[in-house]
Amino acid sequence: MKSRTNKFAWVAFGMLAIAIGFYPLLYLVGGRDMGLLASKTEEVLSSVPWNIAFYGHIVFGGIALLLGWTQFSRELRRKYLKTHRNLGKTYVLSALFSGACGIYLAFYATGGWVAGLGFFMLGLFWIFFTLRAYTAVRAGDLTGHEGYMIYSYAACFAAVSLRIWMPILALIFGEFLTAYRIVAWLCWVPNLIFAFFWVRRRGLQLG
Repeated sequence: MKSRTNKFAWVAFGMLAIAIGFYPLLYLVGGRDMGLLASKTEEVLSSVPWNIAFYGHIVFGGIALLLGWTQFSRELRRKYLKTHRNLGKTYVLSALFSGACGIYLAFYATGGWVAGLGFFMLGLFWIFFTLRAYTAVRAGDLTGHEGYMIYSYAACFAAVSLRIWMPILALIFGEFLTAYRIVAWLCWVPNLIFAFFWVRRRGLQLG
């Protein structure tokens, strides 16, 4: 029963990562009146740096989300180590670029400073944990690498959590802004708490 439950959780985990990983395609083919873009002023939408940051954030964030979940497959690591390493390098680069773009976008966040601070902190943690995971594996610390990658992908998975929590909060509060200010924190703080207990359960020592 436990094995079946774990398999179901893994499949659901992967399906959510894939679904939201491809979500940026909607912004690439859709108009300026869809999703979060509809809440932005014309001044922001016409800003070249903001557009570079926005599309860089969602595209590279989508790539990180699509690739990151595969890195937790023991079978992939065991049978296809070179593929695991190449995918890992792509994840790291995508995460760092998307995280940096996210930090820039936080200063223009819908919902003011409360939402902005939430997304700013998320970007910092994502970059920090990703860099620690990379430096750990470069130093041959595979235990630390695995632990920090769990934290890194927990931050990355905020993209999924946000889209789960947002409609629930909007239904509870009856309006967008309050829900968005809350989800700016709720999309990632519980993820990192979960990562903490997952790392501790696996007995991974982080330096």
